[in-house]
Parts: sequence; structure tokens; C-alpha cells
Amino acid sequence: PRNLPKIPRPSNAQFLMDAAAQQFTAGKKSVQEGRMGEARQQFDRSIEILLSEEAPQNPLERRRLEQRLDQYSQAIYEYDLDELGAGEMDDEAVQERPADEILEMTFPIDPNLRSLVREQVAHATSDLPLDATDAVLGAINYFSTERGRKVLQWGLARSGKYGDVIRRVLADRGLPQELIYVAQLESAFNPRAVSYAAAVGMWQFVHSAGTEHGLYVSNAVDDRMDPEKATYAAASYLGELYNHFGDWHLALAAYNCGPGCVDSAIRRTGYADFWELSRLHALPQQTQNYVPVVVAMAIMAKNMDAYDLSVDYDAPVDYDSIELEANTHIALAAAAVEQPLSELKALNPALLRSVAPKGYMLHLPKGSLERLNEVFAVIPAAQRDSWRIHRVEDSDTLASLAKKYKVGAAALSSANNGEIPEVGSFAAVPVAYPGDPQPKKKAVKGRTTTKGRSVSKPAPKAVTASKAAVQSKPATKAVVKTAKPAAKAPARVTSKKAPTSTRAGA
Repeated sequence: PRNLPKIPRPSNAQFLMDAAAQQFTAGKKSVQEGRMGEARQQFDRSIEILLSEEAPQNPLERRRLEQRLDQYSQAIYEYDLDELGAGEMDDEAVQERPADEILEMTFPIDPNLRSLVREQVAHATSDLPLDATDAVLGAINYFSTERGRKVLQWGLARSGKYGDVIRRVLADRGLPQELIYVAQLESAFNPRAVSYAAAVGMWQFVHSAGTEHGLYVSNAVDDRMDPEKATYAAASYLGELYNHFGDWHLALAAYNCGPGCVDSAIRRTGYADFWELSRLHALPQQTQNYVPVVVAMAIMAKNMDAYDLSVDYDAPVDYDSIELEANTHIALAAAAVEQPLSELKALNPALLRSVAPKGYMLHLPKGSLERLNEVFAVIPAAQRDSWRIHRVEDSDTLASLAKKYKVGAAALSSANNGEIPEVGSFAAVPVAYPGDPQPKKKAVKGRTTTKGRSVSKPAPKAVTASKAAVQSKPATKAVVKTAKPAAKAPARVTSKKAPTSTRAGA
């Protein structure tokens, strides 16, 4: 009949995506059941379907397929990391910090930058004082080189992941938003960064300073690697330093070398001004670079077009959290929310072992708490560190599951109250996940580390920025603030006891 509505036919792209999704879902199930060979075949098939010669020529439809291909490729890569052991929690993620290289450099100055930077500073809105001193110009000159621009853009891109968290904490504590560039210099926003001085995390706290500011550290958890907790600790410490010195430049210097070091420089010279202390070389060379680099990063980030900076920001991290009522294997949580184990590890950088201890605040992909609670209803609290789960299918029986997971039928039956759960529900499987790898020693750039903790490193030599990359010109006389005698500094500089924390033991 003519009046019957036409049944919409799926587009060729949608047909291919549905077929690929079926294979990809089957692959995820095979991973959860430990059948990695089958999983690999199913994952490969899902990719082959998306790359089919039958793919549509329509640009919009092809774009849909490409987006799904990117999504599956990344997920399969993460599953591969888990299976190959690259995602083990053995601190393999330790990297050199930007500060390790940058703070040892000497920066040639380009006088042509002076008028530009002065104009940018004059029009900038910033709670952190910005200055167009020669030291700042030198740092901007370095970040304008090919090497420096890569370092700066890399850190800015990574700021997309945790920037919202950091800005929220700084606003909550009433601190300058520009302090985010301290984390960029310290770690490039890597929550698992470890320095040669055993400072850890995005904000680089040593053990004693971290504990002093409320960061719990054990063999299972290190809060210094928790981005949000560490940011609150850093904000607390930076606030203490500012209250002590009454000046953000001096507070930043003290964050690098310690408040005692800065107090001593003030007493020796009579100046409570960072730029004067630097001119007199009263501070360590690294500290003399530290403050100008942070200021330079802030200036350039506020004027990205002027410095030809192009940044593809990482996606912001977004998660739900649940306080664990019992020791829980992170692989159980990953299986519950049907995500690669490496994704949960990335959401929980403070977790050092495969088993999260009771009381740990576990982060999960946004919207997945309900699925985790569904699993917790099946697995007794006392067994969450040692049992697995299985989503039941039509063909499953207690006997078939016992054979698949190599577990006694009686034990499997007891774990499930004597019967197989209904199709689509979770069955408890009394079989343990693999444990943590044994500690291993690994040589890293001339020093020996055990579990990612630095043992020794020779003092680095000064590095001069490449003349090929930067036009070396005679340094002009430093532009500094009017010298201020210490007596005119805020009274709290000399009357209050300095905060005792020194994050990196510098």
C-alpha cells in the first residue's frame, strides 16, 4: 500500500560500525575471561571491518568511521599494554622533569623582545606579578626556540588533563591562577614524576614535606601522586610561603630552594626582593632561573598567538570516586566497569599496588559507579582482593565456568550460592588475579633506580642554550626593581618562623 511509511535503511557506515562493535564487544569479553588469543582475533576483525573496501565515499560518513577507528585503536592499544605487562605499577612512568634541564641552562637575551614583553606585561591581568626583566626575556627567548617551544607546548598540552582540577583548587584557596605553571615546570603535569632527589608527583614533594602537608605515603598508596590531593598540599605550602615573605617571587624561590635559603639570602644582602637577590647571586643558580621561567611561561601562555604557540590540549580528566570498604583488586574494578586496566591505573596514579587498600578513594570513569556496585553486591568484601567476575551467557553452566576458569566446581557453586546467576548478571569466580611484579633494578640515564626511586645522580653541569637555535647577543644590563632594604620588607619576613618544608631537599 502506498500509505505505509518507508522503513529507514541503515547507512553503510552505520552497518559497518554495528558489525565492528559486535566484534569489539566480543573481544572485551574474551579479555575479561583471559582468552587473549581469541580477543586478539576479535579486535583485529573489528578493525578490519572499519577499514573495509565497502566504506562509504561520503566525507561525513567516512569521518564517522574514522572516529570509531581511532576510538577502537586506542582501546585495543590499552588492552595490549595490560596483556604485555607495560601497564604494571612498577613506576615505569618515571620521566625526566622539565626543571632538570631548564634550570641548568643559561639563556641568551634577545633585546628585540623587550618592548613586546613590556607591552604584554602592561596589559596582562594576573595575580602573580609579571616582570619584563632580562632573566624573564632570556627564558622567553629559550621557549621561542625549536627545542624550547616543544617543551612549552608539550606541557601546555598536558595541562588540559588536570588544568581544571588545579585551577579549581587555586581558586578555592584564593591563590593566583598563574601558579599552575609551577606544576608545568616541576613535572609537565605528570602525576608520577620522580626527581633524582626523590621528590615525587606533579608538585614534587619529598616524603617528609608531603606528610607534613597531609599526603599519606605507604607501600600501597602515595598521595603525592594524586593530582587533586597533591595540588591542595602545594596550595597550602605556597600559601604559607607567601604569608611568610609577603611576596610571590620570594615565595616561588622558597618553593624551589627552601624558605631557610631565601631568609639567609635576605639577611646577608639586606634585600627582600627576588630580582636584587638574583643580581647579587645570593640564591642558587637553579632558583635564579626558577622564578623567571615560571613568569615567562605565564606571559607566553597569555599571549600564545604572539609567540606562534599551537596547542592541542589533552582531554580533561573526569571521574567518579568511591571509598573502598575493603581491600579491592583494581583488575576487579576494571572488569566491573568494562574498561582496560591501564585506564583505571591512569585514573589512580597514587595507587602503587594491584590491590587498593580499604579506605582508598578509587577513581572510576564517569558514570560507572553503578556497575561497580553491581559487582560489589556479588563479591563478598573479604574476597574483593582475590576473586574475579564473569557476566553470564545463555550457554554458561557451573560446570562450563569451572572448566573455563580452572576452578573446582564445588568452590564455584559455593561462591554463587549453589546456582548459576541469571543471564546478563555477574557470577563470582573464586580465582585470583595476577599479583604485583617483583621489584627490579633498572639503569636510567646514568643512575640506578629501584622501583622508580632514584638512588644517586651526579650533579648536573650547566647547559648553555644552543647558539644555532638562539641568536646569541650581548646581555644587556638587568632591569630590576628598585632595591628594597630588608627593613622595609613585610614584618612577617623577619618576625615569623619560616615554613620548614623543603620539597626536593635542594
